[in-house]
Amino acid sequence: MKHNCFTWNTNMSLFRDTYDVIVVGAGHAGSEAAAAAANMGSKTLLITMNLQNIAQMSCNPAMGGIAKGQIVREIDALGGYSGIVSDTSAIQFKMLNKSKGPAMWSPRVQSDRMRFAEDWRMLLEQTPNLDFYQEMVSGILLEGNRVVGVKTSLGIEIKSKTVVLTNGTFLNGLIHIGEKNFGGGRAGEKAATGITEQLVQLGFDSGRMKTGTPPRVDGRSLDYSKMIDQPGDDNPEKFSYLDITKPLTRQRSCHMTYTSPEVHDLLREGFDRSPMFNGRIKSLGPRYCPSIEDKINRFADKDRHQLFVEPEGWNTVEVYVNGFSTSLPEDVQFKALSSVPGFENVKFFRPGYAIEYDYFPPTQLQHTLETKLVSGLYFAGQINGTTGYEEAASQGLMAGINASLKVQEKDPFMLNRSEAYIGVLIDDLITKGTEEPYRMFTSRAEYRTLLRQDNADFRLTPKGYEIGLASEKRLRRMEEKKEMSSAFVQFFKDTSVKPEDINPVLEAKDSAPMKQSDKMFKIFARPNITIDDMRQISEVSKYIEEYNLDSEVIEQTEIQVKYSGYIEKEKNNADKLTRLENIKIPKNFDYSQLKSMSFEAREKLNKIQPVTISQASRISGVSPADISVLLVYMGR
Repeated sequence: MKHNCFTWNTNMSLFRDTYDVIVVGAGHAGSEAAAAAANMGSKTLLITMNLQNIAQMSCNPAMGGIAKGQIVREIDALGGYSGIVSDTSAIQFKMLNKSKGPAMWSPRVQSDRMRFAEDWRMLLEQTPNLDFYQEMVSGILLEGNRVVGVKTSLGIEIKSKTVVLTNGTFLNGLIHIGEKNFGGGRAGEKAATGITEQLVQLGFDSGRMKTGTPPRVDGRSLDYSKMIDQPGDDNPEKFSYLDITKPLTRQRSCHMTYTSPEVHDLLREGFDRSPMFNGRIKSLGPRYCPSIEDKINRFADKDRHQLFVEPEGWNTVEVYVNGFSTSLPEDVQFKALSSVPGFENVKFFRPGYAIEYDYFPPTQLQHTLETKLVSGLYFAGQINGTTGYEEAASQGLMAGINASLKVQEKDPFMLNRSEAYIGVLIDDLITKGTEEPYRMFTSRAEYRTLLRQDNADFRLTPKGYEIGLASEKRLRRMEEKKEMSSAFVQFFKDTSVKPEDINPVLEAKDSAPMKQSDKMFKIFARPNITIDDMRQISEVSKYIEEYNLDSEVIEQTEIQVKYSGYIEKEKNNADKLTRLENIKIPKNFDYSQLKSMSFEAREKLNKIQPVTISQASRISGVSPADISVLLVYMGR
């Protein structure tokens, strides 16, 4: 009897012969890496242990914030997806630090956690050249010192020209809740094993880090009348420079409440059962996002700490208790949180926990995020010792770009410290390393006046277009914005205003009145005069209306007028830095021969192998005198 069925060829592979890029892990780093490589034309495979959890927000449901918002805008300017998804899944928008100068302005959105992950997956599924596979990767395949693919826990070998590891907190992850601990990369998900052990055998140094997350609670059990309302901006903006996303027309509020001495005493009752204090957790956590027990232990003089009560989405009742990250026993968590105003009748969805995981000190990487030991192998995200979705996403983007360029045999793509926060982040990691989870701050960037959130497209979109990632539509939109804002600045420089037209405005702002006609630029440059003040002059309002200027062009013009002196000064300083960036150091240079250099400097330089004099000067333990020795040796 003949059956109508297919015969499986046992020699047939589940996969194409060889991928250009395999990305391991589908968190924020992995998603950006896969999207970048595929959009640049590389045949890409994204492997993750659970396809239902692509781009999962493991901790807080938010994107952006201080310095992090600048990174999201840079990712968007280069052609990445994080800005687009942040807009489409936002439930609230805030521009932080508006009371300060524009170098400090930082966009942030509260996100719908479920929609964020769904929108990411939809974008990835619509990306050409991108395949998906669900399984655990247990090791990499090598030929000599070159990666040629990965091996899964089922023993399947998948060939690839490059591999990007973005394992997040999953490498030998260990979850702690009080005196209990169990393996896991995230609540409800198993840890990944095998990769660390293989990399250590290959000669990589590894370490352990810790992070944590707070309880999730039922919003129906909270009394918001006892909390402080935290609404979004009256006129919300957005992240992406593209017009495919729109600002929010409605928003959800967050709320704020405080701990108290009573809450602190209840928490202290569990310290003897805390893995942080009884020695179970030996690794370092993020200094700038400590657990609640760490805060009351380190800042014993403070009788209260802020808690931000953040909704997890438009329709869900689940709430994230920002500021109450903890690994204390669940009964202690519940008892203490029940004593916080508004939480008296709280119901838990799940307790908070801490997680320890493996990372690899990032001094083992090149600026491209390719490892020094294995050609074609890239690391991105928490595997490099960073913390935060935005830091991870930016590394994933750069690793995906460079893996694709390597396959195409093109020059690598790198950003320096005066070009992007992404450049600062990567340079800090590979030059200085990190022994605690690295978080980006505006204070880490010496050229933050140049690296504003408003001009990321001016800085980076031409670069993204040149490497084949940013679209022509994105480039044209940036060029139009640049031309319109430059023309508007020139208008203020060329157009005069009479005293009788501007003095009423100046007097209302307690600004010195004019005695004779003068250029508008000079008036607009006054610190307390805003674009809204200038719009009271008929010529200005007519210009805006005639050329249909949008808020981005108007904001860019105001910044260029008010901060032109600061911007020019910082550009000059950056140019000086660039001259040192252009002085290359030979590959695998042996610093031991420079006997007049300090021993510490020779040791550090031999370990890190900086590419330029500028990078060498930023290494801890290398003094200006050591750099002078190096310059003399190189004939400079």
